[in-house]
Amino acid sequence: MNNAQSSNPGFNFLPDENQQMVAQVARDFAEKHIKPYVMEWDESQTFPVETFKKLGELGLMGVLVPENYGGAGMGYFEYVHIIAEIAKVCGSVGLSVAAHNSLCTGHILSFGNEAQKQKYLPKLASAEWIGAWGLTEANTGSDALRMNTTAVLDGDHYVVNGAKNWITHGKTGEVAVVMVRTGEKGSSKGISALIIEKGTPGFSAGKKENKLGMRASETTELIFDNCRVPKENLLGAEGEGFKQAMKILDGGRISIAALSLGIAKGAYEAALAYAKERHQFGQAIANFQGISFKLADMATEIEAAELLIMQAADLKNRGEQVTKQSAMAKYYASEIAVKAANEAVQIFGGYGYTKDFPVEKYYRDAKLCTIGEGTSEIQKLVISREVLK
Repeated sequence: MNNAQSSNPGFNFLPDENQQMVAQVARDFAEKHIKPYVMEWDESQTFPVETFKKLGELGLMGVLVPENYGGAGMGYFEYVHIIAEIAKVCGSVGLSVAAHNSLCTGHILSFGNEAQKQKYLPKLASAEWIGAWGLTEANTGSDALRMNTTAVLDGDHYVVNGAKNWITHGKTGEVAVVMVRTGEKGSSKGISALIIEKGTPGFSAGKKENKLGMRASETTELIFDNCRVPKENLLGAEGEGFKQAMKILDGGRISIAALSLGIAKGAYEAALAYAKERHQFGQAIANFQGISFKLADMATEIEAAELLIMQAADLKNRGEQVTKQSAMAKYYASEIAVKAANEAVQIFGGYGYTKDFPVEKYYRDAKLCTIGEGTSEIQKLVISREVLK
């Protein structure tokens, strides 16, 4: 990817003309097609499929997919700007854009063979098909190596049995990349990745979760009951699934960091505007040190988070090792999103606690960022392992 950053890696993160243009497209789309419906979708837990189809038409559902597979062929800087701009308006839509791009689509892009890429990427990049990705199970969240979903080879098919939990787009998704156990439980070489299409006998969606936040992003179970998956749907070689999943999460963490950044910025900008408008004791509350210092902390921490994210994006664009930086960016940005949303509610006072103002939704949505795609505790584990190497 040719851009201003690559000639001066690690330092110059000013958006170039193309990145500014892409961010503006995402901003305009969010303002027109998302903002009017945010609370309606949130209250009813509606997953707005048609909105994602429109995002697909703009290339925002295949951001990192090369043009020869029907994608936008962009890099991680553009990707960060897109997710952050959407998340500033709606965390749920930002989350689904991130999950579709980074996880299902990203896994096939990174590890699929040519036939698999030709078959699935054009449909995913256009959002003709929505993608899901299945790693987590009811009893194995962070401890993925002890998963119970198994795949046993029987002739030309794998027979899959088990269930996955907390799967974004588990019901609506037309295709899922699913991690299954093909070897010993607890072995990093005992996991494989399969592409499983909706409509395959024995493959169904289970319970849809009723969530605190991110309510317009669909989260369900995936259930496999003697589900027969063609052998050619194996991604890479048997036993490589866990290693693949960890690489996918490295990139995915940048997208969750960007999601966190968008939520934090949305909460901060709403609080800043309100603090200037709201008057108490004969002046704007922004003039009081108690409020102005909150805004100062929020502004500083958001900039620090953004720099960490851009550093990780820069490394990813250049094909460098990104494990430590993406974990740092995801950990810091997600915690800052929670803090910024919390402070925003406080600045709004009683109004912040009502659904007539935007900050209560940022408050509910932000918490997921510290849990999804690896908890804050797991990020610290990843970071500490890297620094202690």
